[in-house]
Amino acid sequence: MFENFSLWPEGASSVARDIDALYLFLLAISLFFVTVIVSALLVFSVRYRRRPGHHASPIEGSLPLELLWTGVPLVIVLFVFVWGTRVFVRTQTSPLEAMRFHVTGKQWMWKIQHPTGQSEINALHVPLGQTIELTLISEDVIHSFYVPAFRLKKDVVPGLYASLWFTPTRTGTYHLFCAEYCGTKHSAMIGQVVVLDPADYQQWLDGRPSDKNPVETGALLFQNLRCDTCHSSASGARGPDLAGLFGSDVPLAAGGSVRFDERHVRESLLEPSKRVRAGFQPLMPSYAGQVSEGDILALIAYLKSLPPARGARR
Repeated sequence: MFENFSLWPEGASSVARDIDALYLFLLAISLFFVTVIVSALLVFSVRYRRRPGHHASPIEGSLPLELLWTGVPLVIVLFVFVWGTRVFVRTQTSPLEAMRFHVTGKQWMWKIQHPTGQSEINALHVPLGQTIELTLISEDVIHSFYVPAFRLKKDVVPGLYASLWFTPTRTGTYHLFCAEYCGTKHSAMIGQVVVLDPADYQQWLDGRPSDKNPVETGALLFQNLRCDTCHSSASGARGPDLAGLFGSDVPLAAGGSVRFDERHVRESLLEPSKRVRAGFQPLMPSYAGQVSEGDILALIAYLKSLPPARGARR
């Protein structure tokens, strides 16, 4: 009768068990206190009900009782806070070694690009046991990337990069939803995550048409947009050399510094005069309307791949 009954989907990622354990604890604590409070309410309502010949008398406070019902919830809340923080930090800290995919949300689809160049719409094929990192952004409105079986949900906001990671622990096909209302066809913005054995995943890759991988695509865009005419290590270059800069702090002409990361690269392409590098003039044109979010992600992948050049003008 209850063979298909489940409080939540099966767990299919490495963090699912930790998140489920936390929720089970919260559920158990809630049920325990609901039972205690309701039972006390019913007992007191019957025993101390108004009856002829019985008169209410003032009740003096009890310091030990007040300390008990204040201290016990405080300890429980602090315990849950520490536990939840540890789970949160783990789920939000991507491992260094991972397969990195690019995900773009758009009304009303998910566009996904593999690190090897293959692309999918509303589907994501991944190998079993491999850590997967997703870099996500929206082209229009707020979306939310949600895979219940992996216990993953991340808002995808226009103009703001987000990332999440997971390690699948079971093969199978799992639902992918948009969990943020994003327009008239929000309910149709669904897809699937397919977890395959490594050999089957490689066979699937071999059978898919492959474009250039993101690094190759970014390198081609870097040339086609003529970025290389200004950003080079040559003496007198009109722009800073970008090799090896990713992840470092760079000084600004207006003072201070900024982290050279995904957000700064995107901002520099669309609003180049907003934060000008120290030592250079605001000569770079805006590429707004000329590059898509997918193009920007490819350029970012290319810049990440550039090693520092010896003797380069940084």
